[in-house]
Amino acid sequence: MSTTVMPPGPVRLAGAREWAALVPLTLAVTLLAVDGTVLALAVPSLTADLDASATQVLWIGDIYSFALAGLLISMGTLADRIGRRRLLLIGGTAFGLASLVAAFAPGAGWLIAARALLGVAGATLMPSTLSIVRNLFPDARQRTRAVAIWSTGGAGGAALGPLVGGLLLEHFWWGSVFVVNLPIMALMVLTVWWLVPESKNPRPGRFDLLSAVLSVISIVPLVWAVKHTAHEGLDGFGLGSALAGAALGVIFVQRQRRLKDPLVDVTLFRRPAFAGTVLASFIAIFAFSGLLYFFSQYLQLVHGYSPFQAGLREMPMTVASIVVAVLAVPLISRLGVGRTLGISLLVTAVGFGVLAIFETAEGYTGLAFGLVIIGLGVGIVFAAATDAVLSSVPHERAGSASAISEMSYELGVAVGIAVLGSLQGVMYRNHLPSLAGLPDAAAQAVTDSLARASAVVGDGEVLVAARHAFAEAMQATSWIAAVLLVLAGVLAWKVVPTRP
Repeated sequence: MSTTVMPPGPVRLAGAREWAALVPLTLAVTLLAVDGTVLALAVPSLTADLDASATQVLWIGDIYSFALAGLLISMGTLADRIGRRRLLLIGGTAFGLASLVAAFAPGAGWLIAARALLGVAGATLMPSTLSIVRNLFPDARQRTRAVAIWSTGGAGGAALGPLVGGLLLEHFWWGSVFVVNLPIMALMVLTVWWLVPESKNPRPGRFDLLSAVLSVISIVPLVWAVKHTAHEGLDGFGLGSALAGAALGVIFVQRQRRLKDPLVDVTLFRRPAFAGTVLASFIAIFAFSGLLYFFSQYLQLVHGYSPFQAGLREMPMTVASIVVAVLAVPLISRLGVGRTLGISLLVTAVGFGVLAIFETAEGYTGLAFGLVIIGLGVGIVFAAATDAVLSSVPHERAGSASAISEMSYELGVAVGIAVLGSLQGVMYRNHLPSLAGLPDAAAQAVTDSLARASAVVGDGEVLVAARHAFAEAMQATSWIAAVLLVLAGVLAWKVVPTRP
């Protein structure tokens, strides 16, 4: 298929082929979002099957986002140079093969390694899909509508993950949540090859390998330092890692300013719409993913639902986020991106507050109400944030801008799981009663996590107390997430331009 580059001139309108090409691009981001959330539902079963510790469980959840965050900038710029369609086809194939490795991992260490490979492959997909959308729809109104559809795929996929996972885990082993990636990714690769035209930056310049290396070795130590400090407390290892990452980050930024063809156009951060959206999105996804990673465990381990029942009970968020996405375009047109993003973040914060109120109560109705409110907010957040990023940069830098935006997203996921997940664990242990009467092995299992406690100790006072401790920890974490979302909403309202 020949390469097409969008030349300057009159803005053309997308036709039927472009709208058809949007389908596999949305499918790719939907699958990535499902893969990011489906694992949470499988944690209890894989913990028992692989005998994974609490630290290993956090790494299984985190390493995917670590690899994504570290490589997104390089991959986004690489897509601009070698072709976004080409990199998307390579990444889709690699993602399917890595899913096969993860599905049959014989131990926790193998699963962590396989998740890292999934993150590397995923880093080729996210910036490629978004920058292709930017090039397929040069007309602003059509692009806003296309981005809303693309974002609905991401938001809906994140919320559908628990339902898909629950259905699979009801009948199969935990590895089935990875096997399901294979036919979907194969379909995506075939339809992208058939429908999506190639696009690239017509003047990409030289690819700076040193900058690519610096982008990885500056991000990963910073994220690791946050994770280590949240779990172990402040010590020399965490402080040294943070300082090393910060120093390498400064070197990276200075190098980008000097290069004729930088890996990252740091001048993009001078644009309020871009910088404000990236920061607000980071705070929001930090709060959102850090809490919801444990919500599926809460439904199963505290309320006693099966995986499929837990997935069904997360559906109100899915339905609300998909239904409300149709309002994204008229809201952005009427209120402007800044106000739309700010209001939707504040609505999401209200939803987390409702969850916090009902997480230590009996029954499900209050939780469902909170999930609906969260879905209403999140369905607009992703569409408004993505539209703000793409609208604020020229099309030839779409890959780099998309990579920066997605890097902030994945960093938010990784740091959110690391910090709020570790905080959840600390508060869970603080709320546990004395375990002096238990054997050492059982006491260690209860202290490590509720999942291991459920597998080791039978029903009784100890397990009831552990469930109550987990629910109280979830409640406190929900309040923290709500406060963070309020801060993100105020930031978006104040910083991101509101001109319709």
